[in-house]
Parts: sequence; C-alpha cells; structure tokens
Amino acid sequence: MPTNETKYIFVTGGVLSSLGKGITAASVGTLLKHSGLRVGVLKLDPYINVDPGTMSPLEHGEVFVTKDGAETDLDLGHYERFLDSSLTQNNNFTTGRIYKTVIENERQGKYLGKTIQIVPHITNEIKERIVVAGKNKDILIVELGGTTGDMEGMPFLETIRQMKHEFGKENVMNIHVTLLPYIRTAGELKTKPTQHSVQELRRIGITPQILILRAEERIPSDIKRKIAFTCDIDTKSVIEAIDAPTIYEVPLNFMAQDILDPIAKELDLGELKPDMQLWTDLVRKIIEPKKKTCIAFVGKYLDLKESYKSLTEALIHAGAHLDASVEIKWVDSEKVANNSAKQYLIDCDGILVAGGFGERGIQGKIDAIQYARENNIPFLGICLGMQLAMVEFARNVLGLEDATSVEFDKETKNPIIFLIDEFIDASGSKQIRTSNSPMGGTMRLGEYECDTKEGSRLREAYGASTIFERHRHRYEANPKYREVLEASGMEITGESQGLIEAVEVKNHPWFLGVQFHPEFTSRLQNPNPSILAFVKTALKSNES
Repeated sequence: MPTNETKYIFVTGGVLSSLGKGITAASVGTLLKHSGLRVGVLKLDPYINVDPGTMSPLEHGEVFVTKDGAETDLDLGHYERFLDSSLTQNNNFTTGRIYKTVIENERQGKYLGKTIQIVPHITNEIKERIVVAGKNKDILIVELGGTTGDMEGMPFLETIRQMKHEFGKENVMNIHVTLLPYIRTAGELKTKPTQHSVQELRRIGITPQILILRAEERIPSDIKRKIAFTCDIDTKSVIEAIDAPTIYEVPLNFMAQDILDPIAKELDLGELKPDMQLWTDLVRKIIEPKKKTCIAFVGKYLDLKESYKSLTEALIHAGAHLDASVEIKWVDSEKVANNSAKQYLIDCDGILVAGGFGERGIQGKIDAIQYARENNIPFLGICLGMQLAMVEFARNVLGLEDATSVEFDKETKNPIIFLIDEFIDASGSKQIRTSNSPMGGTMRLGEYECDTKEGSRLREAYGASTIFERHRHRYEANPKYREVLEASGMEITGESQGLIEAVEVKNHPWFLGVQFHPEFTSRLQNPNPSILAFVKTALKSNES
C-alpha cells in the first residue's frame, strides 16, 4: 500500500445532476476545516473539454478563475467561498485533460511501447493528480461531476474503487448524493431512485458510507431506516439535505445531524468539534437582515444566472457583513438598449455592470453607466463594465462619438479599449496575442498586482497601496487617452505594470470601474473590499 498521510472523501451523485454535490463537498470541508484539519478540495469533470474556458456561460454557467490563472468549473468558486482559501489548477481537471496528457506521453514514448488502456494508464494518471491535489492536507474532498452510470465518468469511478484497495479503507470513503422525490399525487417520498443509484455504485465496486438525500421537505425517520437497510449503511449515516434559505446554512444543517460522527469513525479522525459561531452569526444576518438595499444588476446572460454565480454570492457576502439584504434587480442590457434606462434603474440604490464577451447588449450597458454617472447613483463596473465606463465617458463627456473597443469595431479611430500585442502572464511568461489569436489561449488570466492611487475610492476600500486581484479578459484600456480622460474628470486609480486597472469619476458619490474580477476573491467570512464598499454606499443611499 502506498505511504500517504492524506485521507480521501469522494463525493458522487446519482439519479440526476444539479443535486448539490458541490455544496455538499464544500459544506463537509467547512465543518472539517473548522474542526482544525487541513482540508483540500478537488473537482473531477467528466466532460471531454480540456477546460471550460471556451464554453458558453449559457451552456455551463460561470467559468471560475483560480489564483494561478486556471479556468475551472464554478464549483471551485463554492469551495473557495466556503473554505476561505485560494485554489490552483491542481484542484480541477477534466477527462479531456487526462486523455490529452496520456496521449502526449504516449507520443513521447513514456510508456515504452505499451498498448494504452483505460486501466492502468488513464486511471493511473487520474490517481496521480488526485494525490498531488491532496499533498500536505489531512483530508482531500474529491467531487466527481456528472451522475453515476455516465459513460464519461467510468474511469474516475474505477480510480476511486482502486484507491480504497491501495490506500486502505480507513483512508478512503464515499459520500453519495441522491434524489428523494416527492410524488404529490401519491403523497409519498419515493426511495427507489436512491436504491437503484446505490446499486449502480455497488455494481462498480464502490459502497457509500454516507448518503445525502436531496428532498423538498423533511424526511421521516422510517424512510431513513428503510434507505439505510436497503442500501446497507448505518441509519445515522443517512443525512437529509432539504432546500435551505441560503446555501451557507447547509454546513449548519449537516452539523445538526452529526455528519462528522460517521466521517470521523470511517477515517479514524477521533472526536471532531467544529467552531461555527462566526459562520452561524453571518448566516443569521443573511436569513434575517435588519436592513436592505436594491442593486440593479445589468448583464446579458440572464437566461442562466449561474453565469454570474461568484458575483451574486459576493453581494450576499457583503450584505451579511453589513447585516443587510442585497436585493438584485436583474436588468437585461438588450432591453435597456431599446428603451429608456431610467425605467429600469430609477428605483435602485446602486448600479452594477458585469463583465461579458461580444457586442450583444453593449449599448444597454453604456446607457446604464451614463444614467449612473449623470444621476449620482453608486456604480461598480467589472471588467467589460470598466471598459464601457471609459467608452461612455469618452463619448458623452469628451465628445468622441465613435469611441469604442476594437472588440466591437476594429477600424475605429478612437480605440478607447484595444488589444495589446504582448503582456506578461500570471506565471511571468510573455504572451503574444492578436485579433486572430485563439480566444482560449490569449486572455490575461489569474492574479495580478495592482497599485492603488492615494486618496482614491479604491485605496479607501482596500486600505492598501498594493492589492492582488484576478483577471479574465483579452482587451485593455488604451493609455493613449489617459491624459484627456483625467483632465475631464475620470481618474486612473489602479495600475498594473503600466496597464490601467481601475477608473473613478470625480465629483461623484461613488463611481468605480475595475478591470479585474473582485468577485473571485470574495468569501463569506472575508467579503471582497471593493464590493463591500459598493454595497455599503448603496445602503447609505437607500437610508438617506
């Protein structure tokens, strides 16, 4: 058996997708971390894409960016927000990445002419990456995407089966998340989907030690006993996961059901006593806030709000620390473009213009920014939101009617936003990009240093001269226009190696545009400073 100090908890799902495996993994991790253990997390994605970087937000939801610039599944955002830790590219990989590596190794002769097979070559590659992700951790929680029985997920399940034999049953356990549907016409909770899902796992060679049952309402004790007997697990290891007012209540619900007892027993961890007092206080403020504010969220991927998951969660974090409910008014930027911005924004305390790609909905975002600037409404523009704030200012204050981004008009005479030929990426390597470069490989990704200007809203929010935030974009603000912008009232208040990172408007209550994505570093216990300052200002606007 391999010598390894890390213990592994694998979280799988059955019946159907979107049951909450990611929240389950994050919640269990939170309880273990607050018990004093070093906890790591890993997401295994069965799809063939190498990463989700070029997948449409409408197809897959938000692309989350790690500190080292990896484009990952949105569940990594949940992990960071719950565990208050920064993850890397080692914490997420796909079937596509595994096969790509194995094929490259085969082409280089690393397998000494052997016939390449699922077992052992694919499973060994998966196993090696799991071990790397768990290095220097007491516990590694591994979530397998998809549903048990999916063809794409079979190599991962085979790897999980092997690891229990190789590392020992006291070091590997499985938590299985299933659906317990309520059939209203019959007035019954149905257990068969869970039974069949567990049978499928056991057929593969994996026996779950804990079952998480997703249900719409409380599960009677006799149903839990029935599931425990038919699925061959202890009754205390059957945990209900009913819909909660906030996802941050899930760890508390699990703790109330003593979920750590079977985990500690299976992995020989001793007695675990998590300190969740601060967490509990924040959850109370989310569920029963004393104040409220309304933020207009102007975007164009509103058909799937998961596209903005990190940002909506960041607003919740800020609200929790201010003991306030942040009500989001979703504003489709395409509708704003065809109508007066005022009718969509007049009742809001703050206006947030989110990031995005492509020309669709751009004019609506510009109109929303103009309304915020001219009516002294607190404004936060993120990534494309900052770029369009500069475009709006150039058009309506500087009088440059054709001012735009080369993303939308390559022939413009006033490219306020342009494509620089080369830049240094997060790893320190030089990247070359042109308008013909593949989108997936030419973005500025990951964490970059940003110097803040003394006396600025940005400096005030962070309380630091130098900050570190994450990026995901191709186009940059054109420094050619800096002098004329600042002379007319738009200040450059954040810079990174000569690149414009933040802009503010003078003589405005609170107007900030940032090139980075502050939402990627916001956590429940540590909200992002710029988003917190924005919500705090909007809250004051509501109270005045």
